[in-house]
Amino acid sequence: MKTYYFLLITAVLPFCALGQDYYYPEKNGAWEMQTPEAFEINPKHLEDAVSFAKENEYSGGRDLRVAIVKGFAQEPYHQILGPTKKHGGPAGMILKNGYVIAQWGDTKRVDMTFSVTKSYLSTLAGLAVDRGLIASTDDYLTDYIWDSTFDGEHNQKIRWDHLLTQTSDWSGSIWGLHDWADRPSKKGAIDDWKNRALNEPGTYFKYNDVRVNVLSYSLLNVWRKPLPQVLKTEIMDPIGASTTWRWFGYRNSWTPIDGVQVESVSGGGHSGGGLFVSTEDHARFGLLFLSKGSWNGKQLLSEKWIEQATTASAANPNYGYLWWLNKKGPRYWEGAAENIYYAAGFGGNFIIVIPDQNVVVVTRWIEPAQVATFMEKVLKAIE
Repeated sequence: MKTYYFLLITAVLPFCALGQDYYYPEKNGAWEMQTPEAFEINPKHLEDAVSFAKENEYSGGRDLRVAIVKGFAQEPYHQILGPTKKHGGPAGMILKNGYVIAQWGDTKRVDMTFSVTKSYLSTLAGLAVDRGLIASTDDYLTDYIWDSTFDGEHNQKIRWDHLLTQTSDWSGSIWGLHDWADRPSKKGAIDDWKNRALNEPGTYFKYNDVRVNVLSYSLLNVWRKPLPQVLKTEIMDPIGASTTWRWFGYRNSWTPIDGVQVESVSGGGHSGGGLFVSTEDHARFGLLFLSKGSWNGKQLLSEKWIEQATTASAANPNYGYLWWLNKKGPRYWEGAAENIYYAAGFGGNFIIVIPDQNVVVVTRWIEPAQVATFMEKVLKAIE
């Protein structure tokens, strides 16, 4: 697949007219495209970055059902409960001020996006706070969810903040999946994992999809309607996303809400499911965050929430509210600005927001170990 760069017709749209305002693509309309030179970006360095992304495809294979089983083979009782889909080739887009300055692969293809879904889920928590459905992320979940989900001395201490920062150490099972069986310690065995000492909520970070599913279930109970409907109405339709994206849960993740069986969606594709979406729709979502929750003059998500979601948690400097942060820590990209933040998913799926440069990068199916080098090349081009 060729990489495309686009000519700037200076007689129609001179550089000075671009300014610092963002371009917001219309629904179902073509993206506005500009050359790298229009923004004084080095085209050869940008081409080098794009070529690197295309040449370093995720090595786990395109059959994601096989990749999931292999990738989580160490987990006891792991099972695929939601749909999966074979993925396409490497794809991506780089936006500057909302204009496309580079793209590669099939940007309209709908693929699984795994844990990038978590950042969408975090956004629905933000909307709930903005609407007053959640008074504060410091509130206890037991103030909102009165069934057995948060029973017990430990679970009763869990606040929304803990679930959003993956520091709750919630203990239990949901949809047949056990918290202790998700990414277990390399030490010990099942009895050790099941009977481990629990960490005080807020003090210990543990990446755990089961607990993210607890967050999703809790938000479903707060919104009292399917979360994909909330995302569609409140975010995806207003930003002009396509109608092709889908958000799945599991075959057994149904619960009654106001007398109707509703699917509780998953926060990733660890057991199948999660958000299936195109590169172009990801780019719109990233642009919404770059513009601090505003889309073409309408505030869809509060700037306060975005700031809160991208603030480092006490237990992990590289993690906010289900967004990864480029702070000094284990996942720091050396030489890159510390206010860069990103959504990341299994198989090399990324939405990367670079506020200082007004840039959004979406890359799909890049070898995860190579994303830091890819970003080094992108930054070399745009800075």
